[in-house]
Amino acid sequence: MAQSKTTDTKKAAGTAAVGVFVLLTILTGMLSPMQSSVNGQLGAHVGDGHLAAVISFGSGLILMSLIVFPNRRYRTAFLSLPGHLRKGTLPWPNFFAGLCGAVIVLSEGVSVGALGVATFQTSLISGMVISGVVCDRLGIGVEFKQALSVPRILGAVLAVVATILVVSPNFETPHMIAFAILPFAGGLLAGWQPAGNSNIGRLADSMLVSITWNFLIGFTALTLAFLLRMMMGNAEFHLPSTWWMYLGGPLGLASIGLMALLVRRLGLLLLSLASTAGQLLGSILLDLALPTLGHTVYPVTVAGALVALCAAGIAMIPSKHVDADLPTSPAEVPAEPGSGNTTNSISGERGVK
Repeated sequence: MAQSKTTDTKKAAGTAAVGVFVLLTILTGMLSPMQSSVNGQLGAHVGDGHLAAVISFGSGLILMSLIVFPNRRYRTAFLSLPGHLRKGTLPWPNFFAGLCGAVIVLSEGVSVGALGVATFQTSLISGMVISGVVCDRLGIGVEFKQALSVPRILGAVLAVVATILVVSPNFETPHMIAFAILPFAGGLLAGWQPAGNSNIGRLADSMLVSITWNFLIGFTALTLAFLLRMMMGNAEFHLPSTWWMYLGGPLGLASIGLMALLVRRLGLLLLSLASTAGQLLGSILLDLALPTLGHTVYPVTVAGALVALCAAGIAMIPSKHVDADLPTSPAEVPAEPGSGNTTNSISGERGVK
């Protein structure tokens, strides 16, 4: 009897612990819409979403450099990456996965101010759901290809429905629909990004080095494009005086770090669902809490967010392996926990922004 009570107590404690970690994951998921809000307001403040993306990536790169370069092993691994690129140690696209994150951050600076965080995040996540289903089928960034099962196809269809719902209040304003296409396209690209980041992390034997390289590539691409615009007289460089507008990069890094810790407690599936719920819930709460930004949360916005969450959950249902005995490209080995190379993961942490 005493042993049975002890077992029941341990089970109850374990269940309570899981509940606490799920709550922490939901809260961590809210960091992603906070990052989107910061970058969106930064874009509105400087009057240029492209410049906002440069500043956001720059702040993240500076922070990661302060972490990586003082460490001799990390510094050596980082500085060796250009040599690996020249020698073709890995297929060259792996070294440019940071461009995917650059597209997402650029879309934040350009479109969040017009769309609102809830519509932006729902469009982004919907694109990621479809991307995850396609990448799993093609074997991109996962150990096994997975067949296109009915639940997975349904998840992709629901993702499209979710996007249509959140954009529907703006059907009479075509430019708003164009704004919504940006995060959706970013979400479609995000499915491939973790594969490149994971392979670079494995090559460097450190995901910190991979993340820093990711930020460098994104920052370089965005900066070169911005300098070209300045030379053509289409852009001006100026920094915001408000301190919190520099927090876009650090917020993304905080989210990545916390998810890396939480995944060991919850596992990938529960982590992905909880973090996606946090992203959608946080985005709606932000739009409701900051009415001065002029973003209306329509009933269809909430409905679209719920549909996106359902789409994410359904799309995560595993299907049978295809060519299970053959290694797939580009990633033949699963990534370290928290690296972003996650099977069926459509949350904000499947890629490094």
